[in-house]
Amino acid sequence: MAIGSTIYTFTVQLADMDRGVYDDFTLRAARHPSETDAYMVTRLLAYCLEYAEGIAFGEGISSTEEPAVVVRDLTGSITAWVEVGAPDAERLHHGSRLADRVAVYTHRDPAKVTAPWAGKRIHNVDAIEVFSFDPGFVDDAVRLLERRSTVTLTVTEGQLYLGLNGTTLSSVVHARPAV
Repeated sequence: MAIGSTIYTFTVQLADMDRGVYDDFTLRAARHPSETDAYMVTRLLAYCLEYAEGIAFGEGISSTEEPAVVVRDLTGSITAWVEVGAPDAERLHHGSRLADRVAVYTHRDPAKVTAPWAGKRIHNVDAIEVFSFDPGFVDDAVRLLERRSTVTLTVTEGQLYLGLNGTTLSSVVHARPAV
């Protein structure tokens, strides 16, 4: 945890019907001073939408060794490399060489996020998926964010329903290939 980070605590109730994942858990997230609220909310959504045994937040936004969210198997090997925001091609190449699965979750326009990757060397680029949300969805969630938040997240048929501190928002989870 970086000096000056703010700790957020999320009590999460997850029902991802599309993947058959159901769990209740408490999640602590350190928000670095240089991290925007939109980035942190997207990181929370990525964690929940990728939730699996061995999932954890990476070392932080300044780390080049780990992504924002990482999934490891029981041996410690990385099975999923999950980036948030607008990672560069080099990070995706690195992650794709280490993990079986690479995904990017963004709160930005996915076409603008993927455009700089065109023509760049990215290992197994055809297998990388980019996920985004309806315009304004993350901004609306940011306005509801508190240091201690109650979260209910339900996914069914690609539709995300996010309950955040008593207010419900919804969005389609848009998926597209990296190139």
